[in-house]
This record gives sequence, structure tokens and C-alpha cells, in this order.
Amino acid sequence: MEERAMRRMICMFAFMLSVLSMEAGDIAKIVNIFKEGKVLDGAGNMDSEVDIAVPGAKNKGTGADAATVLNRFFESVKPTGFTVLHHADRNETGFIVGKLSTDNGEFRVNITYVTKDNNVLMQSIRIE
Repeated sequence: MEERAMRRMICMFAFMLSVLSMEAGDIAKIVNIFKEGKVLDGAGNMDSEVDIAVPGAKNKGTGADAATVLNRFFESVKPTGFTVLHHADRNETGFIVGKLSTDNGEFRVNITYVTKDNNVLMQSIRIE
């Protein structure tokens, strides 16, 4: 019985260490960008290089370039809601899969991000 209890304690300790080693990113700012339909602070929510694909445009460039492409997309469709369908993060990276509701229909959104200095920065954005 002692060996079983020791194994249980080791498993609990390993689980606690794995949970503590995860650095979850606060995705609220990203979610708000898609709910409100604009990148409020330009490239502030973008990594230094961003791969972006929206209907009618693809670009791999600076965060400011990606913010411009995303804002142009939001000018063509007005968001009415954004729902996170799936979200996962591990250490300093993560991804979001969401549904963007607009006045022009629904779009599937895939975002990958990195957490740097407690800021969640988008690295890739796909809207289909």
C-alpha cells in the first residue's frame, strides 16, 4: 500500500509541475479585435513578422502590414460577433480557432500567437 501511495504522490507532483510550467496567454485583446472589428493599437498585438491571409489578400510582413490588411478586411465586413471554438496554449505559444460572424456571413478564423513579456502577439492569421 505504501508503494501505491508513493506512486500517487509522484504522479501528483509531476502533474503540478506540468501545470505550473505552462504560461497561459491572455487572449482577451485578440478576441476583442475580432469582436470590435479593428486593430486598435496598430501593430501592438502583432509579432514582428506576421503571416496573414484574408479573403482577397495574403501577406507575410511586419506587424504593421498585417494590421493594415486586417483593418481593410474589417472595412469590407462588419463583425457582429466572435466565438472562440478552440483555444490551446503551451509555454509561450498557442492557437485560437474561432467563428467570426459578420454582416456578410460567417468566417472561420485560425490564429497562432506567442507570449512575450506578458503580451500575446499574433504570428499568423487565417480567415476563411
